[in-house]
Amino acid sequence: MSVMKRLSMIFRSKANKALDKMEDPRETLDYSYQRQLELLQKVRRGVADVATSRKRVELQINQLQQQARKLEDQGRKALGVGREDLAREALSRRSGLQTQIADLQVQHNNLQGEEEKLTLASQRLQTKVDSFRHKKETIKATYTAAEAQTRINEAFSGISEEMGDVGLAIQRAEDKTAQMQARAGAIDELLASGALDDFSGQRGDDIQAELDRMGGGNDIELELARMKAELGQGPAPRDAIEPGRPGQQQAPQAQPSQSAQPTQQYRQPGEGL
Repeated sequence: MSVMKRLSMIFRSKANKALDKMEDPRETLDYSYQRQLELLQKVRRGVADVATSRKRVELQINQLQQQARKLEDQGRKALGVGREDLAREALSRRSGLQTQIADLQVQHNNLQGEEEKLTLASQRLQTKVDSFRHKKETIKATYTAAEAQTRINEAFSGISEEMGDVGLAIQRAEDKTAQMQARAGAIDELLASGALDDFSGQRGDDIQAELDRMGGGNDIELELARMKAELGQGPAPRDAIEPGRPGQQQAPQAQPSQSAQPTQQYRQPGEGL
């Protein structure tokens, strides 16, 4: 198949598909009915024209017959006064009129037969047009009902174009709402974890945060142990914390001996007490 034939076929198929989408059966039926009415009107005009021609021929025949009878009377009168030549002339003219009358009678018969045929065709066409009109109205009503039912079903199912747009709008709104909710939840979690406390924009990692929490707990325990030692309620901790500087270790303080022993002097032998 050549390229031009393929392009022509594609164009026709596209055009046919576009026409199918644009075509409304009700409009097509109305147009067909209108065309049938126009054809019926043409047939009726044809019948009227044939009838007019037939009537005209009848008038001509009647006029010729009257002239023929007049010539016949004139021929008799001419014979009555002894004018045979005038009688012959009158009869000769009457014979010519009879020939014309015969020809017109043939035309009249033909026109009458044509008129009868056209009248019968007009009646049959009128019957078909009336039947088509009733069928057209029935089909249009059925199509309108089916179209309405289809639109209702599409609206209920949500597959119609209008409801589809509404459904998409609702879906987009729900997606944006879910996204905002997720974002709000994430920010709440970050605020709770302290990840957003640093307004300078520097954020520590999770391990550092855990180490800081553990260090803070140890500092509290060391401070509590130091306070107990000062009050005499317990031994001094190994890692005392300098007051006012949490997190730094302080060297252990020397504890005073609980029982002071007197210093004994060493005496040489022979010395007195």
